[in-house]
Amino acid sequence: MSTIIDGLSLGAIYALIALGYTMVYGIAKMLNFAHGDIIMVGAYALYSTLLLGQSPVVSVLAIIISIVACVVLGVVVERFAYRPLRGATPLAVLITAIGVSYMLQSIAQLIFKAKSRPVSFSIPGTTFGIHNSTILTLVVGTVVMVALTLFVNYTKTGRAMVAVSEDRAAAELMGINSNFIISLTFAIGSALAACAAIFYLMQIPLVNPTFGAMPGIKAFTAAVIGGIGSIPGAMIGGVLLGVVEKICLSIPAIAPYTTAIEFSCLIVILLVKPTGLLGRKRREKV
Repeated sequence: MSTIIDGLSLGAIYALIALGYTMVYGIAKMLNFAHGDIIMVGAYALYSTLLLGQSPVVSVLAIIISIVACVVLGVVVERFAYRPLRGATPLAVLITAIGVSYMLQSIAQLIFKAKSRPVSFSIPGTTFGIHNSTILTLVVGTVVMVALTLFVNYTKTGRAMVAVSEDRAAAELMGINSNFIISLTFAIGSALAACAAIFYLMQIPLVNPTFGAMPGIKAFTAAVIGGIGSIPGAMIGGVLLGVVEKICLSIPAIAPYTTAIEFSCLIVILLVKPTGLLGRKRREKV
């Protein structure tokens, strides 16, 4: 039972990251491969603030600074790296995203060096045999995902996001500021990345310049499994991947092959349903 709970907790983290990928793709029609490195920036912001001391006030301050840092970075990256390429080919945008990713990793390495640094940030104790950090991750992850779904479906700004996703040109003719909507999408995705960084540090309390690389790749896999562009799909894909990973790690015979099994699940699902579990085919206008 604890393995499933841990898997759901890890899946909630992957889902938070995958939501950033899927929202940006669904609205801006681009894959932001620098998203994993925004997680790393959030982790370093948390680490740097916690150097001030270990107290509840500092911990809350560290969380706020981490989220703000990621939001600001996400908006800046969108404004200066991606917006000038709004009409460019997908390959140009992809190469730029990879370049931004390596740039952020290099800057982090110059500032903090390559050595992993311990981050003491967790909630001690257990409830019914389950770590309190795991319970908090599950609760907050679920609340955030439900709140995001309600925001997109039932608010004016959320409906504007859906409109830009469906047809940006038509949305602009209806008076929607697509640049603002896309920037807001990056801001939300980056805030979710910061939350994921905080919860991930509770499980693996070490941060280094490549901290967000593997979680980012696995979250992207989760987004594709669920159907890239689908918010519920990203949630389902993240939870599914987290549970599979924890189950595999709990079986010694297959634990070394956990990552291979996860990506094999992606291949199998795409062979059966190429658009992902909840993805849908889009008609391209000619």
